Amino acid sequence: MAKKVVLAYSGGLDTSIVIKWLIETYNAEVIAFCADLGQGDDLDGVREKAIKTGASKAYVEDLREEFVRDYIFPMLRANAIYEGTYLLGTSIARPLIAKKQIDVAVKENADAVSHGATGKGNDQVRFELSYYALKPDISVIAPWREWSFNSRQSLIDYAQKHGIPVTATKEKPYSTDRNIFHISYEGGILEDPWAEPTADMFTMMTSPEKAPDTPLYIEIDYKEGNPVGIDGKALGPVALFEKLNALAGANGVGRIDIVENRYVGIKSRGVYETPAGTVLHAAHRALESITLDREVFHLKDSLIQKYAEMVYYGYWFAPEREALQAFMDGTQKNVTGTVRLKLYKGNCIIAGRRSPHSLYNPELATFEAEKVYNQKDAEGFIKLNALRLKVK
Repeated sequence: MAKKVVLAYSGGLDTSIVIKWLIETYNAEVIAFCADLGQGDDLDGVREKAIKTGASKAYVEDLREEFVRDYIFPMLRANAIYEGTYLLGTSIARPLIAKKQIDVAVKENADAVSHGATGKGNDQVRFELSYYALKPDISVIAPWREWSFNSRQSLIDYAQKHGIPVTATKEKPYSTDRNIFHISYEGGILEDPWAEPTADMFTMMTSPEKAPDTPLYIEIDYKEGNPVGIDGKALGPVALFEKLNALAGANGVGRIDIVENRYVGIKSRGVYETPAGTVLHAAHRALESITLDREVFHLKDSLIQKYAEMVYYGYWFAPEREALQAFMDGTQKNVTGTVRLKLYKGNCIIAGRRSPHSLYNPELATFEAEKVYNQKDAEGFIKLNALRLKVK
C-alpha cells in the first residue's frame, strides 16, 4: 500500500476529491503538484485549497515557458492536427505535467503517483504512459478506476457534503481544461452532439458575430520553424502566445466543435477554443509552402497524422515520437521568414508570405513570357508517366 503519493492536482472537482479519497483509502500522505501552464487560475488559492483539503505539501510550478518552448513549439513544427481538426491542446500538456510529477516523486521519495483522469478518457493513458517511460518502477493510483463514484454528479454531491468548494455545478456541469494553448469543454450539456453550445460558455474568444467589422492584419516572423515575433517586434514564447491569443480571440478565430475518436475506443464530443494555435498552424504551413522542397513537403505531410496520433495517444516520450520529431525538425532549417494574415470574424486568411530561403521562382511560375522553362519538355514528361497507363 502506498505511503506517499504525488497527485497531479488542478484544484478542480475530481482532484479535490481525490486528495481526501487517497487519505481515506490508502492512509497515505498526499503531496499535491499543480502545473501553471497558463490556465489563468489563482494558483496561490490552489495551493491553499490543496492544503485545506488534506495535502501535506503543495507544489505549484510556473511551467509556461517550458511548455511553449519544449512541447507546443515542437508539435507546431510538425503541423500536428488529430483527425484533421483537433489541435491537441489537452494532449500536449499531459507529458509535461507527468514529467514534473515524477521529478517531485523522486525528490520526495514517494512510492506512487496519482491523477484525476477517468477510466473512459485519454488522459489516464497519457499520464501513465509518461510515468512509466520516465520511472518504470513507479506505482500508479487511478481513483476513477477504483472508487465507487459513478458520475460527475456524484462527485459534486460528495464535494458539497464534505464542504469542498468546486466550480462545476448542476447549471454548468461540463468539464473544462485550460492552458496557454487552448481551453476545452466536454461532458454534461455537450454530450448531445446535436446540441449547440451556449454563447456564454466561451472564455478565450468573442463570437464571430460580435467580432470587429474591420479585418485585422498581422505579421508573424519565423526562425527555423518557430514563431519569434509579431508585427516586427521580437517576442519570447509566452509573450507571443499571450499576445496572439488576445488578437485572434478578439476576432473570433479558433473555435471548433468536433466528435473525436478517443484512444480507448469511445467517440467523444469536444468543443475547443485555440486562438493562437489556429493562427500559428495556418502561418507555419504557409511559410513551409515556399521554403520546403516538394517531396520533403509531401513526405512530412504524410507523417502528420501518425505524429498527431502519438501525441493524442500519449506517446510523447516514446522512441518513435522522438525519432519522428528529429525528422520534422530536420525539415525546418529554412523555414524562416514572415507570414501576413487577415483575421476577420472567425476567419484566418493568409494574405502573404516571404522568406530569404524561398523556393518560389516568379519566372518559372508566371503565365507571362519567360525564357527559363521550355514548355515542349512537358510532352516527354507526360508520355513517360503515361506508359504504365497505356499497358492493358
